[in-house]
Amino acid sequence: MKEGPDIAFIAALIGDPARANILTALMDGRALTASELAVEAGVTAQTASAHLAKLADGGLLKPRKQGRHKYFALAHDEVAEVLERLMGLSAGLSRARTRTGPRDDALRHARVCYNHLAGAMGIRLYDSLLAQGLVEETKIGPVLSPAGEEAVMAFGVDLPELRARRAPLCRECLDWSERRSHLAGSLGRALFARIEALGWARRDPESRAVLFSDAGQSAFEAQFPCS
Repeated sequence: MKEGPDIAFIAALIGDPARANILTALMDGRALTASELAVEAGVTAQTASAHLAKLADGGLLKPRKQGRHKYFALAHDEVAEVLERLMGLSAGLSRARTRTGPRDDALRHARVCYNHLAGAMGIRLYDSLLAQGLVEETKIGPVLSPAGEEAVMAFGVDLPELRARRAPLCRECLDWSERRSHLAGSLGRALFARIEALGWARRDPESRAVLFSDAGQSAFEAQFPCS
């Protein structure tokens, strides 16, 4: 018997179409009920409950109870990063869904990836931080530079509070639509939260798309220039 991580086990959990739909429905960082996820998966409530139990037992979902309701969310950001990479692999192998429409362009422009910014705008954000020397790429991954520390705090991010968390500050996440890295980690989430707080963009309630206003787009481009 081979030793090491059991890739087949995780692949089998994700590989079922209904479970894949459940996982991708949670990619925006929200927690949803079993009933809501049954609709997303296109299955009955009973079938959804069985799938949710398997995903929770496998460590991919984290159940949360609030009052009489039980909610489910992705267990941690590594699950979201794996899903984002699988989406990119699927798109690269021409295994795209047949349904297309205006929403696809919106998702490619900007979308939520587990509470950080992805799509073309997420790529621009990361590229700008690198170009300005605010984030530096190292062997262990992206690292916030001293100049970057000053810049993000000036932008309104509570950096000491982020550093007090267990979550990594900066992480790369391979963008499925752009096939390049965008910024994840607690800093990626904090920057996106700040963009929302400034009113530059809002989440589309019907999808993972992030919708920038004209003024917000201009403000974003000024704050995060790209040569």
